[in-house]
Amino acid sequence: MSPYEALAAGYDGLMADGAYRRRAAFLARRLKKSPVPVETVLDLACGTGTVSCLLAKRGYEVLATDGSEEMLTQAAAKARDLDRPPLFLLQDMPRLRLARPVDAAVSTLDSLNYLTAERDLRETFRRVRRWLKPGGLFLFDVNTPYKLRRMDRQLYMDETEESFCVWRTFFSEKKQVCTYQVDLFRLLPGGTWDRSFEEHRERAWSEEALREALGEAGFSSVRLTGDLTDRPPRPDEDRWQFECS
Repeated sequence: MSPYEALAAGYDGLMADGAYRRRAAFLARRLKKSPVPVETVLDLACGTGTVSCLLAKRGYEVLATDGSEEMLTQAAAKARDLDRPPLFLLQDMPRLRLARPVDAAVSTLDSLNYLTAERDLRETFRRVRRWLKPGGLFLFDVNTPYKLRRMDRQLYMDETEESFCVWRTFFSEKKQVCTYQVDLFRLLPGGTWDRSFEEHRERAWSEEALREALGEAGFSSVRLTGDLTDRPPRPDEDRWQFECS
C-alpha cells in the first residue's frame, strides 16, 4: 500500500490542530516580510490541506499540490465551505508544473524529507524556483538528521476514539533514511475494526546538501533557523526552518 493511502482518512485526527495553526501563523508572519508582495502562495505537498486552508482564510490565493489522491480528497472536503478555497492539484513534487508563477511557496511538516533521492530533491528545488516570481520566498521545514537518527528502533502510538495507529521506526546509517512502518486500525460502522499497513521513508538531509541543492536551483539567499523561531538552530533541533529567495 502506498504512503497515506489508508492513513489519509484518519490523519487529521492524529495531528494536533494547534500545531497547524501555529505553523500557519508563523508562515503568515514571514510572508508579510517578503520583499515581493504576496497574494498567491504555493503549498507544496499539502497533505490534507489544513495549512492551505488556514492560509486561504488569511486572504491568500493558494495553489496546493500533493502526490496522494487520498490526501487531496480529504483536503477538498475540508475546503468546501471556504469563500475562496485553495486549488488542489495532484502532482508529485519533482513534477511540479503550474499555470503561472506564484509570489511565494511553502512546504510544511517534513514533506521534503520524503524525497529520498538526490535527483528528486534537486529537481523539486529547481521547479519551485522556476515557478516563483523573482525575489519570491520559499519557506519549508525538514526533520533534522538528529531527529531521524534518534528515532531508530522506536515505537510510537497514536489513538483516537475511531483509530489506533502504531509506528515502528528504523534508521539506516548507510542510506540516511528513516523507515516508518505504520499499522493503522480504524473503527468501522457496526463496531468492527479494519487493519491497514503502510511504509513511509524519510531522508535525513544534511544542511550542506540542502544548501547546495538550493544554490544549484538558483536560490541566492538561504536562511536557516530553529522550528517556528527566528533563532539559530540548536544542535539537538528536531526540525529546521528554511527561508530562501
